[in-house]
Amino acid sequence: MSQGSAEHLTIEPLSYHRALVAYLKAHEPEVWAWASAQKTQDDYQQQVRSELLRDTYRLEPDAHPDVYASLRLAMQRLGVEAPATLYQAGSQQMNASLVFVPGEIHVVLQGQILERLGEDERLALFGHEVAHYLLWLRDGGDYHVADRILCDALAARHASASHAETLRRYSLHTELFADRAGALAAQSVAAAVSTLVKVDTGIANPDPAAYLRQAAEIDSGRRKRSAAGTHPENVVRARALDLWWKAEPELDEWVADKLCGPLVLNALDLPDQLRLTAMTRGFLAYFLADDSVRAEPLLNQARHLFPDWRDDEPVVTPATFREAQVDASVLDYLNALMLDLSLVDADTQDAALLRSYLVARELDSVEALQTNLKRDARMGKRELDKLKKKADTVVAA
Repeated sequence: MSQGSAEHLTIEPLSYHRALVAYLKAHEPEVWAWASAQKTQDDYQQQVRSELLRDTYRLEPDAHPDVYASLRLAMQRLGVEAPATLYQAGSQQMNASLVFVPGEIHVVLQGQILERLGEDERLALFGHEVAHYLLWLRDGGDYHVADRILCDALAARHASASHAETLRRYSLHTELFADRAGALAAQSVAAAVSTLVKVDTGIANPDPAAYLRQAAEIDSGRRKRSAAGTHPENVVRARALDLWWKAEPELDEWVADKLCGPLVLNALDLPDQLRLTAMTRGFLAYFLADDSVRAEPLLNQARHLFPDWRDDEPVVTPATFREAQVDASVLDYLNALMLDLSLVDADTQDAALLRSYLVARELDSVEALQTNLKRDARMGKRELDKLKKKADTVVAA
């Protein structure tokens, strides 16, 4: 087979999965220890089985031998061994889902999904669902523990927007992982893509190659990140699967761009909160590195924000923010920080405002800073023109 075929590919947790597990272990060790110690109890497992029997129709292997043969083949190709049961739920919409019970595979089918899918598409469907089971058991159950922590955090009364964003991104990456398993189970990207299109649109005979061209076309002119809640848009999923199958060397960067995007102030996940905090700290160090503004009142302001502030704080330059492709909201936030520093001390105000203007130039956010200066510092056009002239002189020197 050529490079990128099923023989050359294995499914591994995505970079985001690993990064989030590492984050939770490092920054929430007590929560991680508690969640890791929680075991699935026998009574819970019995409750799950009872609910499935009560709310669905159980498909018996003897009555549906071809379907179970597809399920067993998908499991075999993914290296999963466990008793498996299929159920049909009473819904008109085509879908499928895995009910996670350690040591058992329970897949719930909805709508006419079995009747509408061909043999290879069934393999892709079952591979996708079994992948959730596979991921939750990987690395001692770490990825299931992470999912449980995020779900519990979001259910708490004081859940934050960052908890919701973290769970959203985690779920999106999990679907890409499962799509890869679906393709491996079917040994075909086409079957996995065809399944996506059939389930989403209901079309009887989709053309996977045409849909992949469609996904590539929209990808070529699309910088906006996915706005999906739990499952990425199908064009993103199809494109991600195709790039993975072809062993695209920059796939991790592509996935991060599509599912996470740039730093946006009101849409930070937990790792990005930590990242932006470190960048903010370094940015303040950069701003205060100029002798004209390195005054005690301004340093005290930095210490107020970061009580463990050091005199030798590592610097983060504006170029770092440009390379990180931060959103305009982050630049507005940095401008606000500089303005707060500029107005904290009358003796250094003129020098600090000039420093703010010069740094805003490096950030390409002068226009936004001017808006802040008009609104918060009550500066008129004459004062702004004077400040710009000073900055031009410094740059030209």
